[in-house]
Amino acid sequence: MKLRTILLGAAATAVMAPAAFAERGADGQVNIIYWQAPSTMNPYLSSGTKDVEAASLVLEGLAGFNEKGEVIPKLAAEIPSLENGGISEDLKTVTWKIQEGLTWSDGTPVTSADAKFTADYCLHPEGGCAQAARYEGIASIDTPDDLTVVINFTEARPNPFTAFTGAQSPILQAAQFADCLGAAASTCTDQNFNPIGTGPFRVTEFRTNDVVSLEANPEYRDPAKPAFATVNLKGGGDAAAAGRSVLETGEYDYAWNLQLAPDVLAGMEAAGQGQLVTGFGTLVERIEMNMTNPSADLGADVRSTVAEPHPILSDERVRRALSMAIDRTLLTEIGYGTAGRPTCNLVPAPEMFASDNTDCIEQDVEGAKALLGEAGWTVGGDGIREKDGMKLSLLYQTSVNAVRQDFQALIKQWWSEIGVETELKTIDGSVFFGGDAGSPDTFQKFYADVEMYANNFDGTDPEPYLAQYTCEKIPGPDNQWQGENVNRFCDEAYDAKVVELGKTGEIEARATLAKELNDMLTKESMVVVPLVDRGRVSAHSNTLGGVVLNTWDSEIWNAADWYRIKE
Repeated sequence: MKLRTILLGAAATAVMAPAAFAERGADGQVNIIYWQAPSTMNPYLSSGTKDVEAASLVLEGLAGFNEKGEVIPKLAAEIPSLENGGISEDLKTVTWKIQEGLTWSDGTPVTSADAKFTADYCLHPEGGCAQAARYEGIASIDTPDDLTVVINFTEARPNPFTAFTGAQSPILQAAQFADCLGAAASTCTDQNFNPIGTGPFRVTEFRTNDVVSLEANPEYRDPAKPAFATVNLKGGGDAAAAGRSVLETGEYDYAWNLQLAPDVLAGMEAAGQGQLVTGFGTLVERIEMNMTNPSADLGADVRSTVAEPHPILSDERVRRALSMAIDRTLLTEIGYGTAGRPTCNLVPAPEMFASDNTDCIEQDVEGAKALLGEAGWTVGGDGIREKDGMKLSLLYQTSVNAVRQDFQALIKQWWSEIGVETELKTIDGSVFFGGDAGSPDTFQKFYADVEMYANNFDGTDPEPYLAQYTCEKIPGPDNQWQGENVNRFCDEAYDAKVVELGKTGEIEARATLAKELNDMLTKESMVVVPLVDRGRVSAHSNTLGGVVLNTWDSEIWNAADWYRIKE
C-alpha cells in the first residue's frame, strides 16, 4: 500500500547519540547571538524565525524533525504509525502517547490536557494564532487519560505530523496560560516572555528585543543534559557584527543567519576562531505583493484589510511586470554566491515538491515595459508611469540587513527602468518580525506596497506552509494582526486545493497538488515573487561541540547536546 509506505517514511524513532559530557551544567555558559532580537518566547504570537527558534530552547512539541527531516520523538514515547496503531486505518485519527514521568520546569506533571489546551489556545475564535496552519483540519482532540492525546481530523489526514510537531507547534502549559485565551493572548506578558517549558533550558530574564538569559532546566528528562548551566542569547546589531563575534573575536559561541556576502564570510572564517555551517532547505528570499491598500489616509480598521483592494497591485499585469524586471541571477551572485540559487518557487524543496517553474529566471525589462503599457500605465514627463492621475509609485520595505539593502537598491533601479517610482524603507528585524499588534512596522501588518523577507517551514511536507495563504489566515485588527497570509491573497480555488491536498495520500498526487498551489501563488497570480533559494549559513566557535545544522526545524534544535570542547 503506497499510503502506508508514505506514513512510515515520514517518521523516525532514532534519538541523538550520547553527547560528550556526563554532568548537567558542567560546561558553564554558552553565548548565542541572534542579530534579530527575540521579541517573545511564544511562537503562537509570532511567526518570526528568531522568536520561534529562541522559544525552542524552552518549549517542545510531542515530536520534532531531525537534520534529515525525519519525525523524531520529543515528549512522545514513540511516533504514531499504522503499524503501532497510532494512526487509524482511515487516517482520520492519530493517537499520541506522552512519555511517563515528564514534568514541566516548575516540577508539575506534563499531561494530555496541556496538549488539548494548546490547540484550543491557537484555534480560539477571538484570538490570533501565528501558527494556525499547523492545526488545519482538526475536528476535535480527546484526552482519554493523562498520557494520551487523540487528534480527530475532519477528513483522512495522510500527513498528521503538523500539530504538536516541530518548533512552530510546541505545547504550552495549560495552568500557566489559562487566562490567556482569545483576545487576552497578547496581554499575558509574563507568560509570553517567561513560558514554563519542558526543553533543556528555562528563562531567568527576558528583555524584549535585547537579551534572553536562561539556565539549565532542573526537570529536563535527561539528567545528564544540558552540558551548559546557562545560556546568554543576545539579540540586536547586524549580521556582520554577529559573524565577527564568533569567527574573529570568539566572544560568542554561535551566530545565527549570517546573511552576508560570500567574500565577507570567507574573510571572517579565515581568522580561525570558528567555522561556518551551511545547508539548503526551504528558505526563500522573496517579495510579497500587498493585495490591499496600505494608505495612511485610511482608517485603522480598513488600512491593509480586504475592505480596500490595492489601487495598483490588484492588477496582475503590474505584479508580473515588477517580477519580470528583476535579475535573480545577479541578485544571487551578489548576495549569496554558492549559498544561494535563483528560484521562481516558494517551495524549492524537497525535490519531489518543487515545481519546474523557471519562467522568471531570465530578466525581461522590455517585456515588463510592454505589459505595463498594456495595463494602461503611460510614461510621464518625469519618466514615472501614471494612470488616471495616479503615479506608479510603491513603498518597498524590508528588515535592516546589508544584503537586503543591496537587493533593494538593485530592484529599485530595475523598476525605475520600467517607469516605477520606488521609496525604500528599512525596519529593524526585531520589530519587523516581532508580531507586536501595536506596532505599525511588522511584516504582518504590512503598511507598505511590497515587502521582502524569507522564512521556511518545519519538516519536509509543505502542506502547512501552503495552507498559510488561505483566506481565513489573513491578518487584521479582528485577530490582533496575527495570521500567515500577509499579502491578503484570497482565492476560493486555492483554498479548495489546500483542502484537497490535506486529504490526498498518494505521494505523487500530493506532489502534483503542492506544485499547483506553488504555481498559483508564484506563476499565475504573482502575489509572491520568489528571488533566491537561500542556504542557511550560521557559525559556531571551534570550542563548541555537538552542533548539527538542521534546516527542517529550529536551527538550535539539539542545544541539549551541545558541549564545550576541552583543549
